[in-house]
Amino acid sequence: MKTVEVAASTKSYSVHIAAGLLAENGERLRALAPAALKAALITDDNVDALYADKLIGSLEAAGFETVKYVLPHGEESKNGLSYLSILSFLAENGLSRSDILLALGGGMVGDIAAFSAATYLRGIKYVQLPTSLLAMVDSSVGGKTAIDLPAGKNLAGAFCQPEMVLCDTDTLNSLPEDIFRDGCAEVLKYGILGDRELFEHLKEKGLDFDRAYVIYSSVAMKRDYVCADEFDKGVRRKLNLGHTVGHAVEKLSNFSLSHGKSVAIGTAIIARAAAKAGYCSPECAEEIVSALEKLGLPRETELDIEALMPVMLSDKKREGSVVNVIVPLSVGHCEIVPMKAAELKEFVSKGL
Repeated sequence: MKTVEVAASTKSYSVHIAAGLLAENGERLRALAPAALKAALITDDNVDALYADKLIGSLEAAGFETVKYVLPHGEESKNGLSYLSILSFLAENGLSRSDILLALGGGMVGDIAAFSAATYLRGIKYVQLPTSLLAMVDSSVGGKTAIDLPAGKNLAGAFCQPEMVLCDTDTLNSLPEDIFRDGCAEVLKYGILGDRELFEHLKEKGLDFDRAYVIYSSVAMKRDYVCADEFDKGVRRKLNLGHTVGHAVEKLSNFSLSHGKSVAIGTAIIARAAAKAGYCSPECAEEIVSALEKLGLPRETELDIEALMPVMLSDKKREGSVVNVIVPLSVGHCEIVPMKAAELKEFVSKGL
C-alpha cells in the first residue's frame, strides 16, 4: 500500500492507495471513529450496484449501523435540492457529531457528500472513498467541498478536510474507458504543472500507464499545493490549469460534456494561447496537445469567445475584475497570470 500524508493547517490525514481496500475498511474506520454508532454512506446508483454491499458488510462487521443515501449519477445531481435532501436524510436517521459520513463514488458524490458533512451539525467527520481516477487524484484530496448553482459550477461550498482518503484501485477496473480517460486530463495536469517525468510517462504509455505510480505522484503533488496554500489564496490556484475555460465549456454543454473532457479542451486552448501570446514555445504547446491526443482526450470546442466569456467571468476564482489564468511557460513550469476581462478575451481567443 502506498500512503501520502497530508498535513494541512486545519487537519492532518492519510491518503491510502492500494487494491482491495473496500473490503478492509470497517476496522480502519472503526479505529478512526471509535465512538461512532452510525455510518452514513452517500453514493450514486451506478456505484451502489457495484460496491456498496461490499463496503456495508465490512462496516457492519466492525459494529457500525449503516444507512445509505443513493443519488442519481451525473453532475446534474450536485445541486441544492440534492444537498438539502441529504441533510434531511442525515437528520431523520439521527446522525450525531460522533458518527461518520462516507462518500463512495466519483467527484460528484465526493463534492456533495463532503459539503453535507461540512455543514450538517456545523460539521461531522467524513471519509472519501473515491472510485474514479478523477476523484482519486483530484477532488477527494484537499478539502474542497461544493455544489453547483444555476450560475455556475462549484459556486456554493466550504473548505473542510476529510478524516482519511481510501483509494481502492480495484474500483478502476469497472470504469468504462471513456470515464477512465476523464481522470487522465487531471493526471496530465500535474505533469504540466511540475513533474516532467510524470508527463513523459503519460505521453509514452497513454492509457496503459502505471496506475500506482501515477496516482501516488498526482496525490503527492496535490498534497504539496494543499499544504502550502490550504485556502486557495496563492499557489494552489495553479491546480486550476485548464479549468477556467474547461468549466465554461462544461456548463455550456449543460454538463453533457464531462468534467475531464472539458478540462482537456480548456488545457489545449490555454496551451495554444500561451504559445501565440509568447508565454511558451510552439513546441511546448504541441507537446501538451499531443499528450492529450495520446490519452484520447478532446482538444477543440465549437463554442466561440462570445459564448465563453460570460461563464469564464463567473469563475469562482475571480477577484473583482481579475481572473487568474494558469499559463504554461514550459512542461513542468506554469505561472499564475492575472487578466482583466479584455485581456482574458484576447488571450483565450488565440487558443480557439
